[in-house]
Amino acid sequence: MIQTIKYPLLAACLIPIVLSSAITAPLQAQTSAAEALTKARVLERLAEAWTAVTKTAQAPGFVVDPAWPKQLPHNWVIGDVGGITVDNRNHVWVYHRPRALSSTDSGAQGVAGKDDAGNAISALGFRRPYGRLSGCCAPAPSVLEFDQDGTLVQAWGGPSDPGFLEKRCRVQDGCTWPAREHGIFVDHNDFVYVSGNGQGRDFHGQFPWAANFGNDSHILKFTRDGTFVYQIGTPGVKAPNSNDTRGGMNGTPQPYLVADMNVDPKTNRMYVADGYGNRRVLIVDAATGKYVGHFGAYGANPVVDDPGASVEGEGVGNWAADFAKGQMQPVNFRSPLHCAKLASDGLLYVCDRGNNRVQIFTASEVGPPCANPTKAVGKCGYRGEITVAPQTSAGTSGQVNFSTDPGQTCLYVTDLTNFTVYAVNRRNNHEVARFGTGGRQAGNFHWPHAVAVDTAGNLYTGEVDGASRVQRFLRYGPTGCTGEGAAQVGSYQQ
Repeated sequence: MIQTIKYPLLAACLIPIVLSSAITAPLQAQTSAAEALTKARVLERLAEAWTAVTKTAQAPGFVVDPAWPKQLPHNWVIGDVGGITVDNRNHVWVYHRPRALSSTDSGAQGVAGKDDAGNAISALGFRRPYGRLSGCCAPAPSVLEFDQDGTLVQAWGGPSDPGFLEKRCRVQDGCTWPAREHGIFVDHNDFVYVSGNGQGRDFHGQFPWAANFGNDSHILKFTRDGTFVYQIGTPGVKAPNSNDTRGGMNGTPQPYLVADMNVDPKTNRMYVADGYGNRRVLIVDAATGKYVGHFGAYGANPVVDDPGASVEGEGVGNWAADFAKGQMQPVNFRSPLHCAKLASDGLLYVCDRGNNRVQIFTASEVGPPCANPTKAVGKCGYRGEITVAPQTSAGTSGQVNFSTDPGQTCLYVTDLTNFTVYAVNRRNNHEVARFGTGGRQAGNFHWPHAVAVDTAGNLYTGEVDGASRVQRFLRYGPTGCTGEGAAQVGSYQQ
């Protein structure tokens, strides 16, 4: 039996609670917010909402922490979450998109310029004929660091950080901030890597904060306080080339619309999900950014690209047609290639979101020239694959991460399209649990785009497509995954 965790509509808003209490009992004085929550049995009801029904499999349980993170200072709000990661201090780093905020979400912004018609506009391009729209709110800087209590430790980066682009990430110094934030990682040496998947047609010159260099085709490295270290690749590359190793700035390789990255603390090699344009995992030396290798689906190098791809970016692509024909093992990665996450045992999990699957590789064996036209397990570093809700027409396998028990026995897979998170037993690739469903209440999801795990096994998720929020889910019960579950991950449930 699969462990199933179901959400009721969490009554996180206290107004309905107070109204209900007023109907059934005389109104009583409450001396503090904590007392009000206690009297409303909020903790009990949250715990009751999460049940573990398991006989043949076990997995961690999770309950949403509705008070995490704390309110941001300076009237700040976050936009869509491009990436999320946890560092060696157990601090949570959120990489968000200030330029994804709406006019009302950024109402505190006043006039920053004029559009082509001479209308006064904000930094995000919204009409401001009378100045500020409201008292709330303003976009936070792109990089946010939180401690375990949800307190903001620091914030820096991007156009919403005043002076950052003029003083700390200058084009003349080889630093170009991405047009659309996507992917963050903090390595074992406290270096912070960020990337982007913005395309020139979306972000060219419409508003004061718009990028004017074209496509995101680069990766930036900073110290933890936002001091620029180096840039991999040249911004503004016109088109993908999955086998290009000619390099950009400083002779480093040329990525294109990068989704995510991960650094191996043992070898200091960085594995890059490259990405929304290229169809490869790029391997570089994290210290220098120099090219080490690259590979495509089934470990192939040169990469077998998608001959039917008509556009870059995200979308249904050709997977739905392949599934309808029973072609369950496309020979190429498809856009977006959305993650490359390294487990402690040296296995590299690659989110082939465009093909509704996660492919698994031995990290030490991938990168050199190798052909695997028969898709043989054990060749070119290829170890197997997990299909994720293959019956879903759009991409499902958005991000993965691991439980923090000694064997990292759980693989957590976010399904952007079905709005859920699966727990997969890494020993047999069976789905042994899932949690979440679509909605806007605390604990629900809308496009769970990124997932991170702290040392206690708590999960952190970031959402996009207007959801624009980070949630923490506290782990309870088992620390890892065991037993037999469902061989097919993501089967539909009524």
